[in-house]
Amino acid sequence: MVSMLETSARLLALLTLLQARREWSGSELADRLDITTRTVRRDIDKLRELGYPVDATVGVGGGYRLGAGAEMPPLLLDDHEVLAVALGLNEITTGSVADMAEASAGALTKLRQVMPSRLRHRLDALTMEAVPRESRSPVSGAVLTEIATACHRTERLRFDYRRGDGAQSRREVEPYRLVRSGLRWYLVGWDLTREDWRSFRVDRMEPKTPTGPRFTPRALPEGGATGYLTRSLGAVYRRASARVRIHAPIDVVAEMVDDAWGTIEAGDDQACELVLFSTSLVSIARWLRAFDADFSVLDPPELIDECRVVAAHHDDLAARYRRAVGDPDGR
Repeated sequence: MVSMLETSARLLALLTLLQARREWSGSELADRLDITTRTVRRDIDKLRELGYPVDATVGVGGGYRLGAGAEMPPLLLDDHEVLAVALGLNEITTGSVADMAEASAGALTKLRQVMPSRLRHRLDALTMEAVPRESRSPVSGAVLTEIATACHRTERLRFDYRRGDGAQSRREVEPYRLVRSGLRWYLVGWDLTREDWRSFRVDRMEPKTPTGPRFTPRALPEGGATGYLTRSLGAVYRRASARVRIHAPIDVVAEMVDDAWGTIEAGDDQACELVLFSTSLVSIARWLRAFDADFSVLDPPELIDECRVVAAHHDDLAARYRRAVGDPDGR
């Protein structure tokens, strides 16, 4: 019995070493485990019998490494790795991949069953506030896999694309990276028709098969795919800009202005001038009320017209409330 336990412990130690580094020589493993190289070879054979695909190379510099097998063997994970996997699965169950929630929840349940109690308690403490989120732009795991495979194989991707205004078009790109921003997935790729980098919302894509020919990868834009997407989305949210004067102390206004959508250019204890960014002048006109202070439009003149529309809307809304409470002035 003792010998069997020692052998099992040695096999686990050997498996841990193989998972920790890409390749080991037989002599290195023997030294680490304080056994002979012959025993290493026997233990490697036992791991293979248990379903672990251990590849061996012969000759000078040869050694052992874990390979890919036909089935998924058990994994040895340390405490931090277990929590990382569990939190990742929990994120998928509350995230934006439409058809993976059930599989992720099942995998998380299985993982919790074999967790030591100390890890289970830590996981529960970390995830007890997690609430499923309904994404307005869910994507399927199959579509993500198809796009990711084209990226990995450097194969051109053809797809029908629906823009935000509903317009449809057929696109052909060199796909490079999938990037998630919030609850949305994006593909960053080189658009062959427009001869430029573009980002595409995956929930608006309908990939076509088969994929196209292989391509020679280009150097990604500055900052990589994530940096490009950040700049691309920033451009969308800065399609419109305006300069306004808020009649309130700069110290008060500064606390309400975020760098993502506004910049304070000047100010004192009476008023301050701001440059505001948004997707449209309509949206800027609507949320100027958030400053809860008088304001003046400096530029562009079109914003004044949008403010008149907002003012008329609020006049109608005020009249509706007055009529509801029996105010005779609610005309």
